[in-house]
Amino acid sequence: MATNTQTVASNTLGWQPQRAGGMPPLVEQLVQHCLQLLQHHSLRAGTRMPSVRQLADSAQVSRDTVVQAYDRLVAQGVLHSRPGAGFFVSAIPLPHKGKSTKTSSMPILAADAAFDTPFLLRSMFRPTPGMQFDGSTGILPPSWMDHDMLNAAVRAVGRSAGMHLLGYGAPQGYAPLRQQLAAYLIGQGLTVDPEQQLMTVAGVTQGMDLILRSTLRPGDAVLVEDPAWFMVFGMLRSLGVQVLPVPRGRDGPDLQVLERMAQAHRPKLLITNTAVHNPTGFSLTLGAAYDVLRLAEQYDFAILEDDTYADFHPGQPVRLATLDRLRRVMLVGGFSKTVGASLRVGYIAAQPERIRTLTDAKLLSGLTSPELGERVVHRILADGQYRKHLLRLRERIDNVRQRCLRMVEGWGWQVHQEPIAGMFVWVDTGQDTEVLARKMAAQGVLLAPGVLFSPQQMSSTMLRLPVSIVETPMTGLISL
Repeated sequence: MATNTQTVASNTLGWQPQRAGGMPPLVEQLVQHCLQLLQHHSLRAGTRMPSVRQLADSAQVSRDTVVQAYDRLVAQGVLHSRPGAGFFVSAIPLPHKGKSTKTSSMPILAADAAFDTPFLLRSMFRPTPGMQFDGSTGILPPSWMDHDMLNAAVRAVGRSAGMHLLGYGAPQGYAPLRQQLAAYLIGQGLTVDPEQQLMTVAGVTQGMDLILRSTLRPGDAVLVEDPAWFMVFGMLRSLGVQVLPVPRGRDGPDLQVLERMAQAHRPKLLITNTAVHNPTGFSLTLGAAYDVLRLAEQYDFAILEDDTYADFHPGQPVRLATLDRLRRVMLVGGFSKTVGASLRVGYIAAQPERIRTLTDAKLLSGLTSPELGERVVHRILADGQYRKHLLRLRERIDNVRQRCLRMVEGWGWQVHQEPIAGMFVWVDTGQDTEVLARKMAAQGVLLAPGVLFSPQQMSSTMLRLPVSIVETPMTGLISL
C-alpha cells in the first residue's frame, strides 16, 4: 500500500527482458533499466521496489537474476535494503545527462606554483580525458605488456588460492614467492636465503620508504645521486635529513665527490640506482662498484640499492648487493615496470637483522602486503613465462629507444651520452625544461623536467623523455 512518503513501484517496472543472441546478460539488463528509471525520475527516493518474487514472476526470470541485480544497485548506492520490508530507492542524486562529472580534463598548475613532485604525482593519478601523453609515470604503455600472461596468472590464482586469500597473509611475504625470488636472484649472481634475507613489500616505493624510516633520524646525512629519482628527495625531506648530492656519471657516482662528502659529513646512508639508472639509463661498472664499497667500509655507511629497472639491462648487471653479499647493501626491486604497475609487488634483500627490523616496520605501517598480487607474480615467475616476456619487452624498448634518439636529434636537442638500456633518454633541450613542461602540460602532454631530478631542485635544461613517445603523435612538441 502506498503512503504519502513512500509509494510501491510497479511489479514489473516496465522491464521486458531481451533474450536474443548478443544481448547483455539479464542481470545487467535489469540494472541498466533501473538506472534509466532513476535517471528520468520514474523512480524517486523512498520508493519501495517490487519484491524479488513479484519481479521475477512478472518478468519470467529467475529470482537469482533479480537478487543479483538488486545487490548491484545496492552496491552502487542507489538502493538500500530494509530487513523484513524489502528494497528502497536511496536519496542519492544521479548525474544528469550532458553534464560532465570531471572537475578538470587537464592538469591544473597556477602560474606561480612550482612544477614539483607533488604536482606531478597529483597529475599522474588524476583522471584526465584530454591527456595526449603521460611521460611522467615511468611505466610503459599498457599495449606493450603481456596481458595474456597476466590474465592467465590471475585466473590460475583465483582457481587455486581458495580460502587463503581471506586472511592477512604472512608478515614477511608469501613464502613461495620469496623462494621463487631467491631462485631468480641466484640466477642473477646473488645468493639469498628466502627465510632470513628476503621480504616482500607493496612496490619499490614502499620498500624504500620502510628502509629510510627505519634507518634514518632527523639530522642524519644521506648521500644521493644527482640526477636521481625525484620521489627519493620527497621522502628524505619528510624525514628532516641532510641531503648530500653526488654527481652521477656514466660509470657510477663521482668517486672523488663521494669520498669528500663521506669524509666531511660521515653519512648514514648512500642511495644509488646502479643498474639502468633513472633518468640517465647508465649502469655501474665493476671498478666503480668496488670503489663505492671500499668507501662504504672506510666511512661506515650503509647502501640502499634501487634495482627497479635492472631487468631492462642487456645481460647480468653489476650489483653492489652481489659484491657485498648484503653486508652493507639493502637491495630493493619489483615488478611494476615489467609486469603491471597496479600489482604493487616488490621485495627487499638484506641482512637477517635488517629484514626483522623492516618486517616490524611494515607491520606497524600497514600490516602485511597484499597476498593476491604476490601470488600472481609467483605464478608468472614459477611458470617460466617471465624470462620470455622480458626478452620481447627488452627488444622492443631497445628498438624504440634508437628511434627516439633519432627523433630527438631531429628536434635539435642533444643526448650527451647515449643510455645503454632502459625506457628513458636524458636529453638536453637547450632551454629551461620547467618552462617547457608547463607549456606541454597545458597541451595535454605531461613530462618530467630536470628540476625534479635535482636534489637541490635547481633549474635545468635536461628532460627525462620516455622512449615510448615515438609512438605518439607529437607535432605540438616539435613546434616548441
